[in-house]
Amino acid sequence: MIRNVDLWLKSYLIRLGQLRKYRQSAKRPLHILFTLCDHYEPYWNRVNDSQALKRVSRWVEHYPVIAANHVDCRGGHPQHCFFYPEEEYKPELLEMVADICRNGFGEVEIHLHHDNDTAVNLRSTLLDFKKRLSEEHGLLSRDKKTSEIQYGFIHGNWALDNSRPDGRWCGVNNEIDVLLDTGCYADFTMPSAPDITQTSTINSIYYAVDAPESPKSHDTGVAACSGVSQTQGLLCVQGPLTFNFRSRKYGLLPRIENSCLAFDAPASYHRTKLWIDQRIHVQKRPDVLFVKLHTHGTQENNMDYFFSQGGLDELYGNLEEYTGRFAGNLYYVSTRQMCNVIKGLEKSPNAQVHELLDNGLSLVS
Repeated sequence: MIRNVDLWLKSYLIRLGQLRKYRQSAKRPLHILFTLCDHYEPYWNRVNDSQALKRVSRWVEHYPVIAANHVDCRGGHPQHCFFYPEEEYKPELLEMVADICRNGFGEVEIHLHHDNDTAVNLRSTLLDFKKRLSEEHGLLSRDKKTSEIQYGFIHGNWALDNSRPDGRWCGVNNEIDVLLDTGCYADFTMPSAPDITQTSTINSIYYAVDAPESPKSHDTGVAACSGVSQTQGLLCVQGPLTFNFRSRKYGLLPRIENSCLAFDAPASYHRTKLWIDQRIHVQKRPDVLFVKLHTHGTQENNMDYFFSQGGLDELYGNLEEYTGRFAGNLYYVSTRQMCNVIKGLEKSPNAQVHELLDNGLSLVS
């Protein structure tokens, strides 16, 4: 049995019928926006300061070299999104990551693990951390109109909006509202399958409206749509979730493709095709596709795969080859840039991707 598949199987079956329509209605060339979201935890597994420093140093040494060798259709390099945990903040480590970003290879956003929390404490934690990242390290983005500090968010342990049935690893039923109130421009937590926190909504870009007394308000929402500017809810950008029938458990059951990149979930040409084939897009613009993966980049097995075994080179190479042969235009983007394109399509339904990336209609770094 595939664990917790009942949470999203109905949506998967419905979407199978929609995919043919999306493929038929999409004009060529396709525009593929790709980003890799890293649950970037230097102190993962409770290591000491020395080991955490070694982990970050390895990224400083190897990642920019790899990223510099890959370019998209505009000549841009891969944009690694370092979702840095508030509870693991060390100024010297954060500054090392900031240097990678200043050199043009990524951006920093906010990651948070918490348990038995309150809305008041959560609000204070997020406001303090975003201010620290911005004022002390020159990170995060700002709203172009208000100049308020904005941030992208990934919830630790996947438990966004208190979505675990046992109430662990969060505790705040109105977390969606707290995120909005503190300047979160979008959430990038999902998918979490096969975890119990997985939403019934899959392969979507949508707005989740909080039901403050109830958990898991992001289980469903209003789809983002070209030409329609949403005024309520938190923007949720999901990564691909489907079945990989070429990889089977016990030779029988298809494995879950949940957009994870790791030593035991390596990049492949077939996976690249699966990610793009889920056709995650803003409604009425099926020619602009969003591919968001996730990883835990400071874990030693993953770093060995990324840097020593050529995993990141293979990831980017597969994307460049596939889009060059079949799909069209590949754009390496940050989560901030993804949001700019989404918001731009909502405002200007006929806008071109390069225009939205260049103009920064919503968020500026």
